[in-house]
Amino acid sequence: MSTSDQDQSVDTPIPAPDGGTAADDEVEVEAGDRRLTPRQARRLRIALSSVGMVAMAVVLGLRIASRSSVLVVGVYGLALILCGVVIELSRNGRTRLGSWLLAIGLVAAIGSDWLLIP
Repeated sequence: MSTSDQDQSVDTPIPAPDGGTAADDEVEVEAGDRRLTPRQARRLRIALSSVGMVAMAVVLGLRIASRSSVLVVGVYGLALILCGVVIELSRNGRTRLGSWLLAIGLVAAIGSDWLLIP
C-alpha cells in the first residue's frame, strides 16, 4: 500500500454492526465525533512537536545568553533532536510512540535542566 492508499483507507469510517438500537447508534455517533482520526492525530502530534521545538530553541537561546555551557547546549540540543524525531514518527503513523517519547523526553530535559545545570 502506498502512503496515499493508507490515508484514504484510514479516514474511511467503519460502519457499525447491525442489530443495535437507535439509542445505541446515537451514543456511538456522539462518541465517534470526539475521537480524532489517525490523520488528525498525526497532524496534532506534529504541531505539538513543532511548538515544543520552538519552545526549546527559545529556552536554549535564553540559557546560552545567561550562561554559556556545553551542558546547556547538550540538554536542549537533545530536546530539539527529540522533537524532530517525534515529528518524523508522527509523519510515519507512529503517534502513540511519538506521544510517549515527547512527554518523557521533555520531562527529562526540564528535569535535567533543573538538576544538572547550576
